[in-house]
Amino acid sequence: MAVTPLRERLYRAYWEFFEKAERERRWSVFDDIPWEKVNPGATDDLALCAETFCCVELYLPDYLTGAMGVVRSSFGQSWFQANWGYEESKHALALGEYLVRSGKRTRDQLHDLHKRIFSKRWQLGYATGLEGTCYGLIQEMATFLIYVKHRAEAAREGDECLRTIYDYIARDEIAHAHFYGDALRVFLDEDRERGLDALTHVVQTFQMPGVDLVPDYDARILKMRAAGVDSGVFLQKAFLPILKYAGVTRDEIRGARARLKARAAPAPVTSAR
Repeated sequence: MAVTPLRERLYRAYWEFFEKAERERRWSVFDDIPWEKVNPGATDDLALCAETFCCVELYLPDYLTGAMGVVRSSFGQSWFQANWGYEESKHALALGEYLVRSGKRTRDQLHDLHKRIFSKRWQLGYATGLEGTCYGLIQEMATFLIYVKHRAEAAREGDECLRTIYDYIARDEIAHAHFYGDALRVFLDEDRERGLDALTHVVQTFQMPGVDLVPDYDARILKMRAAGVDSGVFLQKAFLPILKYAGVTRDEIRGARARLKARAAPAPVTSAR
Protein backbone atom coordinates (compact mmCIF):
# COMPACT_ATOMS: atom_id res chain seq x y z
CA MET A 1 0.00 0.00 0.00
CA ALA A 2 1.42 3.34 -1.04
CA VAL A 3 1.90 5.95 1.67
CA THR A 4 -0.39 8.86 0.80
CA PRO A 5 0.17 12.43 2.06
CA LEU A 6 -2.93 12.00 4.25
CA ARG A 7 -1.57 8.87 5.92
CA GLU A 8 1.88 10.36 6.37
CA ARG A 9 0.53 13.53 7.98
CA LEU A 10 -1.67 11.53 10.37
CA TYR A 11 1.34 9.39 11.26
CA ARG A 12 3.43 12.49 11.97
CA ALA A 13 0.61 13.96 14.07
CA TYR A 14 0.61 10.84 16.23
CA TRP A 15 4.41 10.73 16.43
CA GLU A 16 4.48 14.29 17.77
CA PHE A 17 1.62 13.59 20.18
CA PHE A 18 3.35 10.46 21.49
CA GLU A 19 6.74 12.15 21.89
CA LYS A 20 5.22 14.95 23.96
CA ALA A 21 3.25 12.49 26.06
CA GLU A 22 6.36 10.42 26.80
CA ARG A 23 8.55 13.39 27.64
CA GLU A 24 6.14 15.71 29.43
CA ARG A 25 2.81 14.18 30.39
CA ARG A 26 3.15 10.66 31.77
CA TRP A 27 1.91 10.17 35.34
CA SER A 28 1.55 7.23 37.69
CA VAL A 29 -1.54 6.20 39.64
CA PHE A 30 0.83 4.75 42.24
CA ASP A 31 3.49 7.43 42.58
CA ASP A 32 1.98 10.79 41.60
CA ILE A 33 -1.40 10.89 43.37
CA PRO A 34 -1.24 12.22 46.98
CA TRP A 35 -3.50 9.51 48.39
CA GLU A 36 -2.68 10.62 51.91
CA LYS A 37 -4.35 13.98 51.18
CA VAL A 38 -7.80 12.56 50.48
CA ASN A 39 -10.53 14.36 52.41
CA PRO A 40 -12.98 11.85 53.99
CA GLY A 41 -15.11 14.80 55.07
CA ALA A 42 -15.76 16.02 51.53
CA THR A 43 -19.41 16.27 50.52
CA ASP A 44 -21.38 13.40 49.07
CA ASP A 45 -21.97 15.53 45.96
CA LEU A 46 -18.23 15.67 45.31
CA ALA A 47 -18.08 11.87 45.53
CA LEU A 48 -21.18 11.46 43.34
CA CYS A 49 -19.57 13.52 40.57
CA ALA A 50 -16.33 11.53 40.84
CA GLU A 51 -18.37 8.32 40.64
CA THR A 52 -20.21 9.62 37.55
CA PHE A 53 -16.91 10.38 35.82
CA CYS A 54 -15.71 6.91 36.78
CA CYS A 55 -18.86 5.39 35.23
CA VAL A 56 -18.27 7.17 31.93
CA GLU A 57 -14.60 6.13 31.89
CA LEU A 58 -15.57 2.48 32.48
CA TYR A 59 -17.07 2.16 28.99
CA LEU A 60 -13.50 2.12 27.71
CA PRO A 61 -13.77 -1.31 25.97
CA ASP A 62 -16.74 -0.05 23.96
CA TYR A 63 -15.02 3.23 23.09
CA LEU A 64 -11.98 1.37 21.81
CA THR A 65 -14.04 -1.16 19.85
CA GLY A 66 -16.00 1.60 18.14
CA ALA A 67 -13.00 3.78 17.37
CA MET A 68 -10.77 0.98 16.11
CA GLY A 69 -13.56 -0.15 13.82
CA VAL A 70 -13.38 3.08 11.81
CA VAL A 71 -9.64 3.93 11.97
CA ARG A 72 -7.94 0.52 11.89
CA SER A 73 -6.41 1.09 8.44
CA SER A 74 -4.74 4.36 9.51
CA PHE A 75 -1.55 3.75 11.51
CA GLY A 76 -1.46 7.20 13.08
CA GLN A 77 -5.10 7.11 14.18
CA SER A 78 -5.20 3.49 15.33
CA TRP A 79 -1.99 3.79 17.36
CA PHE A 80 -3.37 6.97 18.89
CA GLN A 81 -6.46 5.05 19.97
CA ALA A 82 -4.28 2.38 21.59
CA ASN A 83 -2.39 5.07 23.52
CA TRP A 84 -5.67 6.84 24.31
CA GLY A 85 -7.02 3.62 25.80
CA TYR A 86 -4.01 3.29 28.09
CA GLU A 87 -4.38 6.86 29.34
CA GLU A 88 -8.14 6.60 29.81
CA SER A 89 -7.71 3.36 31.76
CA LYS A 90 -5.67 5.28 34.33
CA HIS A 91 -8.50 7.76 34.69
CA ALA A 92 -10.97 5.03 35.65
CA LEU A 93 -8.48 3.39 38.02
CA ALA A 94 -7.64 6.63 39.81
CA LEU A 95 -11.27 7.69 40.21
CA GLY A 96 -12.34 4.27 41.45
CA GLU A 97 -9.50 4.13 43.94
CA TYR A 98 -10.38 7.61 45.16
CA LEU A 99 -13.95 6.54 45.91
CA VAL A 100 -12.70 3.66 48.05
CA ARG A 101 -9.87 5.48 49.84
CA SER A 102 -12.13 8.43 50.64
CA GLY A 103 -14.54 6.06 52.35
CA LYS A 104 -17.39 7.20 50.10
CA ARG A 105 -17.76 3.76 48.50
CA THR A 106 -16.73 0.26 49.50
CA ARG A 107 -14.78 -2.07 47.26
CA ASP A 108 -17.92 -4.23 46.90
CA GLN A 109 -19.96 -1.19 45.84
CA LEU A 110 -17.33 -0.36 43.23
CA HIS A 111 -17.44 -3.88 41.80
CA ASP A 112 -21.23 -3.73 41.75
CA LEU A 113 -20.95 -0.49 39.79
CA HIS A 114 -18.67 -2.25 37.29
CA LYS A 115 -21.30 -4.96 36.78
CA ARG A 116 -24.04 -2.41 36.22
CA ILE A 117 -21.93 -0.51 33.71
CA PHE A 118 -20.95 -3.60 31.75
CA SER A 119 -24.60 -4.68 31.49
CA LYS A 120 -25.05 -2.03 28.78
CA ARG A 121 -23.03 -1.31 25.67
CA TRP A 122 -21.97 2.04 24.22
CA GLN A 123 -21.85 2.32 20.42
CA LEU A 124 -20.15 4.92 18.25
CA GLY A 125 -22.83 6.59 16.18
CA TYR A 126 -20.53 7.45 13.26
CA ALA A 127 -19.24 5.26 10.46
CA THR A 128 -16.09 7.02 9.23
CA GLY A 129 -12.73 7.92 10.71
CA LEU A 130 -13.38 11.57 9.84
CA GLU A 131 -16.65 11.69 11.78
CA GLY A 132 -15.04 9.74 14.62
CA THR A 133 -12.30 12.36 14.72
CA CYS A 134 -14.87 15.15 14.95
CA TYR A 135 -16.72 13.33 17.72
CA GLY A 136 -13.50 12.73 19.64
CA LEU A 137 -12.51 16.39 19.32
CA ILE A 138 -15.81 17.66 20.71
CA GLN A 139 -16.03 15.05 23.44
CA GLU A 140 -12.47 15.60 24.67
CA MET A 141 -12.87 19.37 24.73
CA ALA A 142 -16.11 19.02 26.67
CA THR A 143 -14.61 16.64 29.22
CA PHE A 144 -11.52 18.83 29.59
CA LEU A 145 -13.77 21.76 30.45
CA ILE A 146 -15.80 19.67 32.90
CA TYR A 147 -12.73 18.32 34.70
CA VAL A 148 -11.26 21.80 35.02
CA LYS A 149 -14.49 23.03 36.61
CA HIS A 150 -14.63 20.09 39.02
CA ARG A 151 -10.96 20.45 39.84
CA ALA A 152 -11.88 23.81 41.31
CA GLU A 153 -14.73 22.18 43.27
CA ALA A 154 -12.33 19.61 44.76
CA ALA A 155 -9.93 22.40 45.72
CA ARG A 156 -12.73 24.34 47.42
CA GLU A 157 -13.55 21.28 49.52
CA GLY A 158 -9.93 20.82 50.52
CA ASP A 159 -9.55 17.47 48.76
CA GLU A 160 -6.02 17.72 47.36
CA CYS A 161 -6.09 14.09 46.28
CA LEU A 162 -9.12 14.48 44.01
CA ARG A 163 -7.92 17.88 42.82
CA THR A 164 -4.68 16.27 41.66
CA ILE A 165 -6.51 13.43 39.92
CA TYR A 166 -8.69 15.91 38.04
CA ASP A 167 -5.61 17.93 37.13
CA TYR A 168 -3.86 14.95 35.55
CA ILE A 169 -7.01 13.84 33.75
CA ALA A 170 -7.65 17.35 32.40
CA ARG A 171 -4.10 17.49 31.03
CA ASP A 172 -4.68 14.20 29.23
CA GLU A 173 -8.03 15.31 27.85
CA ILE A 174 -6.75 18.53 26.31
CA ALA A 175 -3.82 16.64 24.78
CA HIS A 176 -6.28 14.19 23.23
CA ALA A 177 -8.38 17.08 21.93
CA HIS A 178 -5.31 18.62 20.31
CA PHE A 179 -4.50 15.38 18.49
CA TYR A 180 -8.05 15.14 17.18
CA GLY A 181 -7.83 18.80 16.18
CA ASP A 182 -4.56 18.19 14.33
CA ALA A 183 -6.12 15.21 12.56
CA LEU A 184 -9.17 17.28 11.59
CA ARG A 185 -6.91 19.94 10.06
CA VAL A 186 -5.30 17.22 7.94
CA PHE A 187 -8.72 16.10 6.73
CA LEU A 188 -9.76 19.68 6.03
CA ASP A 189 -6.66 20.21 3.90
CA GLU A 190 -7.49 17.03 2.00
CA ASP A 191 -11.13 17.92 1.30
CA ARG A 192 -12.38 21.02 3.09
CA GLU A 193 -16.05 20.73 2.19
CA ARG A 194 -16.19 17.09 3.28
CA GLY A 195 -14.42 17.94 6.53
CA LEU A 196 -16.73 20.87 7.27
CA ASP A 197 -19.82 18.80 6.55
CA ALA A 198 -18.60 16.00 8.83
CA LEU A 199 -17.81 18.42 11.66
CA THR A 200 -21.17 20.15 11.32
CA HIS A 201 -23.06 16.84 11.23
CA VAL A 202 -21.33 15.67 14.41
CA VAL A 203 -21.98 19.00 16.15
CA GLN A 204 -25.68 18.70 15.30
CA THR A 205 -25.97 15.10 16.51
CA PHE A 206 -23.42 15.12 19.35
CA GLN A 207 -24.30 13.44 22.63
CA MET A 208 -22.05 12.81 25.61
CA PRO A 209 -21.32 9.09 26.04
CA GLY A 210 -22.98 8.68 29.44
CA VAL A 211 -26.49 9.57 28.29
CA ASP A 212 -28.94 6.61 28.54
CA LEU A 213 -26.16 4.38 29.91
CA VAL A 214 -24.89 5.59 33.29
CA PRO A 215 -27.27 4.65 36.13
CA ASP A 216 -29.41 7.59 37.30
CA TYR A 217 -27.76 9.82 34.71
CA ASP A 218 -30.37 12.59 34.80
CA ALA A 219 -30.02 13.05 38.56
CA ARG A 220 -26.24 12.89 38.33
CA ILE A 221 -26.02 15.50 35.59
CA LEU A 222 -27.90 18.02 37.74
CA LYS A 223 -25.17 17.75 40.38
CA MET A 224 -22.41 18.03 37.77
CA ARG A 225 -23.94 21.15 36.24
CA ALA A 226 -23.78 22.86 39.61
CA ALA A 227 -20.07 23.37 38.87
CA GLY A 228 -21.10 25.86 36.17
CA VAL A 229 -20.95 23.89 32.90
CA ASP A 230 -24.01 24.71 30.79
CA SER A 231 -24.70 25.21 27.08
CA GLY A 232 -23.44 28.80 27.16
CA VAL A 233 -20.18 27.80 28.82
CA PHE A 234 -19.79 24.94 26.33
CA LEU A 235 -20.24 27.34 23.41
CA GLN A 236 -17.67 29.84 24.68
CA LYS A 237 -15.13 27.49 26.25
CA ALA A 238 -15.34 24.39 24.05
CA PHE A 239 -17.04 24.90 20.68
CA LEU A 240 -15.51 28.24 19.71
CA PRO A 241 -11.98 27.13 20.74
CA ILE A 242 -12.51 24.01 18.60
CA LEU A 243 -13.29 26.14 15.55
CA LYS A 244 -10.27 28.37 16.22
CA TYR A 245 -7.89 25.43 16.66
CA ALA A 246 -9.16 23.75 13.49
CA GLY A 247 -9.03 27.00 11.51
CA VAL A 248 -12.77 26.95 10.79
CA THR A 249 -15.02 30.02 10.74
CA ARG A 250 -18.61 30.20 11.94
CA ASP A 251 -19.62 31.23 8.43
CA GLU A 252 -18.18 27.96 7.13
CA ILE A 253 -20.22 26.03 9.69
CA ARG A 254 -23.35 27.91 8.60
CA GLY A 255 -22.57 27.03 4.98
CA ALA A 256 -22.11 23.37 5.85
CA ARG A 257 -25.36 23.39 7.81
CA ALA A 258 -27.17 24.70 4.73
CA ARG A 259 -25.62 21.98 2.53
CA LEU A 260 -26.63 19.24 4.95
CA LYS A 261 -30.17 20.61 5.17
CA ALA A 262 -30.46 20.75 1.38
CA ARG A 263 -29.29 17.14 1.03
CA ALA A 264 -31.75 15.97 3.65
CA ALA A 265 -34.72 17.75 2.04
CA PRO A 266 -37.07 15.42 0.15
CA ALA A 267 -37.02 15.72 -3.62
CA PRO A 268 -39.94 17.78 -5.01
CA VAL A 269 -42.84 15.73 -6.31
CA THR A 270 -43.58 16.34 -9.96
CA SER A 271 -46.74 15.21 -11.70
CA ALA A 272 -46.51 13.01 -14.79
CA ARG A 273 -47.65 14.59 -18.00
